[in-house]
Amino acid sequence: MTEAFSYVVLGAGRQGTAAAYDLIRWGGAARVILADSNPEAAQQAARRVTGLTRPGPAAWSVVDVTDLAAVRDLLGDCDACLSAVPYRFNLELGRIALEAGCHFCDLGGNTDIARRQHGLDAAARAAGLSVIPNCGQVPGMGTSLMVRAMELLDEAVDVFMWDGGLPQKPRPPFDYYLTFNVAGLTNEYAEPAVFIRNGRVTEVAPMTELETVDFPEPIGRLEAFVAGGGTDTAPWTFEGRLRTLQNLTLRYPGHFAQLRAFYDLGLWSLEPVQVGDTQVVPRDLFHVLFEPLVAFPGDADLVIVRVRATGKKDGRDAEALVEMIDYHDPETGFTAMERGTGWSAAIVTAMMARGHTPRGAGGVELMVPAGPFVEELNRRGLRVKEEVTSLGSVAGA
Repeated sequence: MTEAFSYVVLGAGRQGTAAAYDLIRWGGAARVILADSNPEAAQQAARRVTGLTRPGPAAWSVVDVTDLAAVRDLLGDCDACLSAVPYRFNLELGRIALEAGCHFCDLGGNTDIARRQHGLDAAARAAGLSVIPNCGQVPGMGTSLMVRAMELLDEAVDVFMWDGGLPQKPRPPFDYYLTFNVAGLTNEYAEPAVFIRNGRVTEVAPMTELETVDFPEPIGRLEAFVAGGGTDTAPWTFEGRLRTLQNLTLRYPGHFAQLRAFYDLGLWSLEPVQVGDTQVVPRDLFHVLFEPLVAFPGDADLVIVRVRATGKKDGRDAEALVEMIDYHDPETGFTAMERGTGWSAAIVTAMMARGHTPRGAGGVELMVPAGPFVEELNRRGLRVKEEVTSLGSVAGA
């Protein structure tokens, strides 16, 4: 039976464009509408997607997501909607999607808003629809890889994740390549993380717990530290079932010390300070100064998500390793971050349309089947390594 789903992607930026491409290539799309308040951005994104796929399915529309009536009209003939706009809009957009009879997921970026979106569960169940926030790379893909590592064991006790987006060839002074909005980066660096420690949900200060992690060459040794947002709602879901759940952000050695100085100085504060006759928000100033030093359009990037779960397998102590390392694709021009974020969200969007997700609203850890999600990543060339080790020997791969 031929699939013929209708999708809407709200936001025609980097991730929205990558998601639209994915939905046409692998999501059984009869139509994908890229909607944006900027007509030039929407048209350009649709043109690019069409050039990479085939004429026909990619269309564009001018819609301001604050005009909820217009969004409702757009979604009225839509099977599933992916929001790639700033997270502050997603709670209302999810409600409107339910009114329009359309599945809804988003790239997220804020755990508090995601938890409020879970409050749409009863309405989504009644409508026979799915609402799944925070479906990008981390949280999103990383959440599913955590669940997958847990599934590979009979009993998981401790779950650790390391993730990061990095330049393939780091440039000084910060050896970092910004592939998404700078405000999202500083939000991660400045906000506390939520982990499970000793079986309980625990808030952990950002820019702490520095460690080193080794990866195969040419990546080599990286440093890792606490940053906010990566675990989404999983700590609340698995509280009492796991002893530990956490994730650390990966960067090239030396980056942590540089950025920790800005944190200590208060340059990520959102409280205005008086500078002469002007009120200045420190974080805004940091964005203006920092972004040009880490924005290198055209540079190649890479993405790493590594999960290690420990527990029991066949009655013995065991460890499950699940790892995805991906690189910029010169053929399509999509960065590793766009592939890891936009494509991951598109996988969930297509799963909703195909009826492969539960009806209701909830976190990725409960709503997205981890095994089939990994299969979809592999189908796209985002290769996921799985390995279970028991007492020093490989029990399965």
